[in-house]
Amino acid sequence: MRKYFGTDGVRGIANTELTPDLAFRLGRAGAYVLQRHSENKEGKTTVFIGSDTRISKDMLSSAIAAGVMSVGGDAIDIGVAPTPAIAYLTKKHRADAGIVISASHNPMEYNGIKFFNSKGLKLDDSIELEIESYLDDMDRIDTVFSHENIGMRVYNEGYVREYEDFLSGVLKSDLKGFKVTLDCANGASYKVAPHVFEKLGAEVKCISNDPDGTNINRNCGSTHPENLCRAVIENGSDIGLAYDGDADRLIAVDENGNVIDGDKIMLICAKYLKKIGKLKSDKLVVTVMSNLGLHVASEREGIKLEVTSVGDRYVLENMLENGYSLGGEQSGHMIFLDYNTTGDGVLSSLILSEIIKESGKKLSELATIMEIFPQVLINAKVRNEKKNAYMTDEIIKNEISKLESEMDGRGRVLIRPSGTEPLVRVMLEGQDKDIITQMARKLADLIEQRLG
Repeated sequence: MRKYFGTDGVRGIANTELTPDLAFRLGRAGAYVLQRHSENKEGKTTVFIGSDTRISKDMLSSAIAAGVMSVGGDAIDIGVAPTPAIAYLTKKHRADAGIVISASHNPMEYNGIKFFNSKGLKLDDSIELEIESYLDDMDRIDTVFSHENIGMRVYNEGYVREYEDFLSGVLKSDLKGFKVTLDCANGASYKVAPHVFEKLGAEVKCISNDPDGTNINRNCGSTHPENLCRAVIENGSDIGLAYDGDADRLIAVDENGNVIDGDKIMLICAKYLKKIGKLKSDKLVVTVMSNLGLHVASEREGIKLEVTSVGDRYVLENMLENGYSLGGEQSGHMIFLDYNTTGDGVLSSLILSEIIKESGKKLSELATIMEIFPQVLINAKVRNEKKNAYMTDEIIKNEISKLESEMDGRGRVLIRPSGTEPLVRVMLEGQDKDIITQMARKLADLIEQRLG
């Protein structure tokens, strides 16, 4: 049973739950464990560190770097950078580990710490548990590093330009004549995304790209695309592109101001990759959260689906195990494994933009590839220690069975606990939104009553 790691690293409210002391211990234990598992055994331990724009980043990055240096590791701090930049750079430079300080799409008071191994991949459960085994007993790290063996902290934002160069080289052609509006969520993409699109010749307008440490994800970004919808129309853009706080997600907006979610983006990209022979085994890897409409449309397009549990780590595990090239989530995490080892919002936005330009069609036309079945998601507030109790509570189980019987194969119920908050997410999907909304509200109320 995990004590610290959730579905995407260690998260909590900065300086109360995620303290500098915990960050130090994570840096120390993480560097110690990952060096032992690294494929890069030669020379000194090297760890890349990057962060999003939260006000707590300096406090936590200093503590993490101190932990890394205390076990003889050199901490290469590249400053504000998207999560996928750390994954890319860690793999490219054969570092022992990468560490990202970010709470992704969560509000600014939260922060998080997540790790990549020497291959640029998120950690296996067994490695996270091994790191946890040291956190409450640091004396188990009995090697003493002193004198010249203590690590150093190196600041080098030039590595971010290296990541930008990688992104710029992905496309086969430029984006001249293409108009884009970017919503950078006041987060980690606020420099990278405009730089890359401008370098490729696009006409770029930006919103929410003036971070002050407290406005990350505040009514902006991939979880709040309303302002982007308006800006796209005002700017006359071909597309709007919204990232989350650490820029590993993408949600798009068509030229008419309509939101295009991850399911539609993935299917558009899968169809294109299949056409050019780069969709390996004609397979797209998705999670149980993907819309039923995606299943219907994929079958029509001759694209087969692999379905995993919720979480981009499970999507990636399936892709690596089977050699697939594209996978992701409805929320906008998309993994193009031929290019990077994790979800990459800016990379995804570049590929989508190239598809639109090359097709000569509007995004609104490409988005007709699938019809979205109504889907309702309601959060039930519960006690943190009871997030998984819905699986054993007989009254809740009976209510779920009753709802599924009522929908009679024309919809589904999906319940899952949040990995970072004291919530159980209740999702219903079906043909009539009003009916499934009533059903979802009733079930969420029952869960709160039983587990809150």
